[in-house]
Amino acid sequence: MSERRTAVLVFDGVKLLDVAGPSEVFAEANRFGADYRLVLCSVGGRDVSSSTGMRIHVDEDVAELGPLDTVLIVGGDVFPAHPVDPELAQAAATLASRANRVASICTGAFILAAAGLLDGRRATTHWQHAQRLARAYPGIEVEPDAIFVEDGPVFSSAGVTAGIDLALALVERDHGAELARSVARSLVVFLQRPGGQSQFSPSTQGPAPKTVPLRKVCDAIAADPAADHSLAKLAATAGLSSRHLTRLFQEELHTTPAKYVELVRFDAAKAMLDAGRSVTDTVHASGFGSPESLRRSFIQHVGVSPRAYQQRFRTAAR
Repeated sequence: MSERRTAVLVFDGVKLLDVAGPSEVFAEANRFGADYRLVLCSVGGRDVSSSTGMRIHVDEDVAELGPLDTVLIVGGDVFPAHPVDPELAQAAATLASRANRVASICTGAFILAAAGLLDGRRATTHWQHAQRLARAYPGIEVEPDAIFVEDGPVFSSAGVTAGIDLALALVERDHGAELARSVARSLVVFLQRPGGQSQFSPSTQGPAPKTVPLRKVCDAIAADPAADHSLAKLAATAGLSSRHLTRLFQEELHTTPAKYVELVRFDAAKAMLDAGRSVTDTVHASGFGSPESLRRSFIQHVGVSPRAYQQRFRTAAR
């Protein structure tokens, strides 16, 4: 198999797992016959400190690298709270121009975006920052639930461990499903993880409503998800007409009252399953009314059944 020279762009504060996870996938692939040659690079070739404080030895200066097969742009907690350093964005652009494909991991998408490499493309990032990426770069079609996104020669992945999913996908494209499956088995990870990022994120995240009556309604729903939250009841709680309340939901929360209630109940159900409650108990305590309604909601929002979700996120306590 031909050598695939793969550069990983690192910087001070880089998320260590963003670097180590994909690197282990490629190294493991080499044990099964692949030929990935990993090169850690930075602006100026300087060694860097990772998110854990651990020093990372850098192999080469970005400016001195030649042709590449793949470039990995990894993330760090510094983004998106701080703007991307122009030198770092230029380094990403330089590497991409020398490579057959480029991929970001987690908040590395902000580096790609700052370099202009995501303009007019589909992309993803960590679910906590997807909305901010979309607002900051309206030319990007952000897919907040995707584990990874492929758009031509540009790939992007969700938070942290999703870099492993992305690396496995690249290995599969390069060497086929059987070799990638062998790597996944060896590392004890999914070759293709079921469900999307919604499994890990709260559905009703976002700022509290600005309008006092709407905030009162949302607080009432959160306080008792299983209660009667028909439109008539919610309107009475708000002291508004049903039509006025529906308009407030659309204007401030961009959804309908019924859909909002369903999302709150869904989040409540996730929390109950996380705590170890049975699916049967969760159905009634969260207000879904029937096991089938709960199942439909989970399939719709996270792509897996309530029982499958619980098996992944239940407490480690015995």
